[in-house]
Amino acid sequence: MDANDPLLKGIEQGSFLALARALTFVENSTAYSADLLRLLKVNGEVPVIGITGPPGAGKSTLVNAITSKFVQDNKRVAILAVDPTSPFNFGSLLGDRIRMSQQFNNPNVYIRSAATRGALGGISAKTIEMVDVMRSAGFDLIIVETVGVGQSEIEIAGLADKTVVVLVPESGDEIQNIKSGLMEVAQGFVVNKADREGADTFANNLKKLVHQQHQHIPVFKTVADKQEGISELCDWLLEPAFVDNKRKSFLLAEKAFKIIQHYRMANVDRRKLHADIEEAMKQKDFNIYRFTDNWA
Repeated sequence: MDANDPLLKGIEQGSFLALARALTFVENSTAYSADLLRLLKVNGEVPVIGITGPPGAGKSTLVNAITSKFVQDNKRVAILAVDPTSPFNFGSLLGDRIRMSQQFNNPNVYIRSAATRGALGGISAKTIEMVDVMRSAGFDLIIVETVGVGQSEIEIAGLADKTVVVLVPESGDEIQNIKSGLMEVAQGFVVNKADREGADTFANNLKKLVHQQHQHIPVFKTVADKQEGISELCDWLLEPAFVDNKRKSFLLAEKAFKIIQHYRMANVDRRKLHADIEEAMKQKDFNIYRFTDNWA
């Protein structure tokens, strides 16, 4: 592959067909993908917005509402919906495109689902690579949605320019359990389904907790399925994110670590490992440390 390859040209021209092919190559680590990633003209100025939070917070509905608002403003939006991979069958639901079906036929919206591919949190090296492909395809904004299952909220900060944590009034006492690490990475909080009872109290308590540590982190209230509070949120999303060089180098190092980790571990077949463990467990003197010493 060289810089004049038709696939690269198609990506640069914003072709969804070329983009889909490139993402498939990258996601499946084909031989073609290595050259592709190194020849991409990645536009680092394209903002990447991370949307995370617990299941049931209405993240997909919120992403749908945000997308509709940006499309009204004639912006091209790419959405990468990351679903956790099951540790038991190595599959994932990949259902976000169903919940955002009204965007399917919009020529300014591209939606792609991806699995975490075994990453303990919500972000894998494949996610990083796929976002860089999207950053090369002429979009005005890229949204990465991931299920908040603990570590993933923190991991997405290494990928996104702005990380938004979505909560609902029912989160209740959980507000006291928000990790300090999450406070460090979230640039904004959204209290969705804010028309429910207790939403104002919850939002005020969240503001007090957040502002004890970071005065500049906003807390928005939205009712995504009614488009309430979306305009204010979208205006803030487009504001430039300030990242000092120390933080920027840290985040880039985290991205590099994930990429290095992925390729160093590429020869580890987890299905084979699972099968070999099942067999080894039958031995009475089974020891996992001796097993790993000898496993290849």
